[in-house]
Amino acid sequence: MKLMNYVGYMIMTIIASSSLNVYANAKDDAAIKTIVQSVGLLADTGDFSELEKLYAPEVELDYSSLSGGEVELKSPQAIMTEWASILPGFDRTHHQVSNIKVSHNGKTAMASADVVAEHWVADLYWQVQGSYRYQLHKHNGVWQINAHKFSLLSEKGTREVFASALENLKNKPSGYIVRQKTRQAVLDFLHSLENKDMNRFAKVWAEDAIQEMPYSPKGFPKRVVGKANLIKHYKDWPKNSGEADFTTKLVFYPMQNPEMIFVEFAGDVDIIPTGKKYKQHYGGLFHVENGKIKLFREYFNPLSFSYAFGLNEG
Repeated sequence: MKLMNYVGYMIMTIIASSSLNVYANAKDDAAIKTIVQSVGLLADTGDFSELEKLYAPEVELDYSSLSGGEVELKSPQAIMTEWASILPGFDRTHHQVSNIKVSHNGKTAMASADVVAEHWVADLYWQVQGSYRYQLHKHNGVWQINAHKFSLLSEKGTREVFASALENLKNKPSGYIVRQKTRQAVLDFLHSLENKDMNRFAKVWAEDAIQEMPYSPKGFPKRVVGKANLIKHYKDWPKNSGEADFTTKLVFYPMQNPEMIFVEFAGDVDIIPTGKKYKQHYGGLFHVENGKIKLFREYFNPLSFSYAFGLNEG
């Protein structure tokens, strides 16, 4: 009787394990198919920030059958910058994805799909038919694309739509592109302070730029107006600061307006005149227009500032 119970237990365990594997495989299949469907959908809706998240840190991109050239290794940001520089210029795009097939072994996967991609600008129309082939890798439980290939089967209409789409974006770049410029302006500002590069520092500001510091200590300005005054305000930075780090713990929080961004970062600076270490936590609201900072509202702890710069000493 005990032997029969044991055999029965083992059979039930095997059946349960097999069922779990089936459910796990189905779950991965669904996740991968959702990614394949989402690539076209997010491109059509212009949500390049979400589309970027579907890709691994390095992607093998192959559109050689469509545009010639070589297979390229690119970052997701580089791919999105390229796509966001053309796709929003069309009046409408539509990627019809079908016949998705998936195979995977738990950590790596291959997926293929048929696609019909349509593009409109005014009376111009261009359609391509072909297939996608994706290679994916599972990292921390999330599937990401690390190879993306498009194979062209046929096309109709005119490629003149591209020139019209680019023209549409000449004076009105997509939100994704604007956000990249906004982030880059902030990075240029912080890197210029880290490297004591005051020429680079001067280039990040608009002529009518404003820096506000509502929590600055007594005797220190709470508002500096104009590029010339900002350059004057920071002129002693290279001789007063030693080793400086403002970007190791940098976090960006994009806002609805792509020209606005809130930033958290930590400062770790050797202050030469006092010999003290300046450790600070910052919050910063930036408004950037055409790649130039117009407003920097800086929030910081005045006590840490006063200590490091010796403002409370005799």
